[in-house]
Amino acid sequence: MRGRVDVRETVSSAAAPAGEFAADQPVSRAQFVQLFLAVMLPIFLAAVDQTLLATATPAIARELGDFRDSAWIAVGYLLASTIMAPLYGRFGDRYGRRDALVAALGLFALGSLACAVSQGMWWLIAARMLQGLGGGGLMVMSQALIGEVVAPRQRPRFQAYFGVVFVLASVTGPVLGGLVVSSLSWRWLFIANLPLAALATWRVLRLPASPRHALPGQTHDALGVLLFAASAAVALLWLTLAGHRFAWVSVPSAVMAGTALLLGGVLIRRERRHAHPFLPVDLLRQPAIAWTAVTMVLFAAGLFALVFFMPVYLQVGHAAGAAHAGLLLLPLTGGLVLGANITGRLVARTGRPDIPVRWGLSVAACALFLLGLLPAAPLIIGVLGVTAGLGFGTVMPTSQLVVQTVAGRARLGAAAATVSLARSTGASVGTALFGALVFGMTSNTDLQAALHAPGGNATLQVIHAFRMAFICAAGVSLLAAWTSTRVPRVTL
Repeated sequence: MRGRVDVRETVSSAAAPAGEFAADQPVSRAQFVQLFLAVMLPIFLAAVDQTLLATATPAIARELGDFRDSAWIAVGYLLASTIMAPLYGRFGDRYGRRDALVAALGLFALGSLACAVSQGMWWLIAARMLQGLGGGGLMVMSQALIGEVVAPRQRPRFQAYFGVVFVLASVTGPVLGGLVVSSLSWRWLFIANLPLAALATWRVLRLPASPRHALPGQTHDALGVLLFAASAAVALLWLTLAGHRFAWVSVPSAVMAGTALLLGGVLIRRERRHAHPFLPVDLLRQPAIAWTAVTMVLFAAGLFALVFFMPVYLQVGHAAGAAHAGLLLLPLTGGLVLGANITGRLVARTGRPDIPVRWGLSVAACALFLLGLLPAAPLIIGVLGVTAGLGFGTVMPTSQLVVQTVAGRARLGAAAATVSLARSTGASVGTALFGALVFGMTSNTDLQAALHAPGGNATLQVIHAFRMAFICAAGVSLLAAWTSTRVPRVTL
């Protein structure tokens, strides 16, 4: 029998003075604007750089070569972000969330500069991983700051605005990338991050210093961090390389899969016994948080497979230009923004963040399935994009609300890190898995032929591979809809 989580916090009737935030007090519109202006840019940068290079990937592959390994441009960033998300949650709770966000912005800017001067594919991939080390903290600390200053009953109303920024950035990333690549160079996609990161740092430093919630004797669990990084890296390498570098059923495949499972098992065993674990395993013992995290993993796998591979599919399979391929994602953007906004208003009115996501993910699954069956006409892509966006848009505003509400104020950093970790894990696994499916079903000769000379049998083979990937993404999204029904009732 599923349980119910009912969380109520006592809210003082006196608001904090202008420009200052106090725990458990209502947030005025002026205070919210101050917070929004501070964390909007970090959220935008975190989201947009996960998908910015989707439309630029063919152009990068032509300049740097090695199209088969180009999926690691996204996977490398997502992997580093995934590893760092729990660390930032811990650092933010212990040393202050505002200062942790400033540190993340500095690393992100350094990685962007390294990407801008890349001279080879693996140089770019390494620079993207450095960028991800900072990017992993941008979303985590921004969400934690929101939970730090906004009372639970107010969060649905305000969370919708941040959800809109996230989904808008995620899906306009390919649009911006296509426009920049068509008129300038893909290197400008990284150069533009530098002034934005500087502006974001200035705005964040204007916020009051965050409280610290260090526990006596708390350590950083360095071995847990290393085990998590190793297990995640080996698992993603296996998903990326199996099927085209070596067969799924082969000695190298078995060794990599076995190593990933072994490292993961050792990690889980250690984290369960550690006094202050790197992973927030104590939070995951709560059914509402655990099932929400599983749902987020599956949701992100389906969404990012669509966002990352749709522009590549249109350019390589249907000879669309980079700008045109990016613009065809605008209906998805509109659907995501509309879905997040409607969801935020519904949750604010009902106080039930656990309901909309199950229906939204079911709708998104149907849209992805039809995308894999129907021809890639602009009208069809537009209609299905809006539909999928409306469905996926229900997830982001609700997941943070459920986890932060159940976790409590003192664990907001760990709660935000749990959601970010689940989202990054899903995006990494989804991108790697669907990339392996596409590249495993096509030969390198077909890929190069479709990239440089669209048309013919090679292009038809590539189109078939992408269609199968979209159908698989539909199955993953449908599974996410089912896992969302296992989340116990949560009332704000």
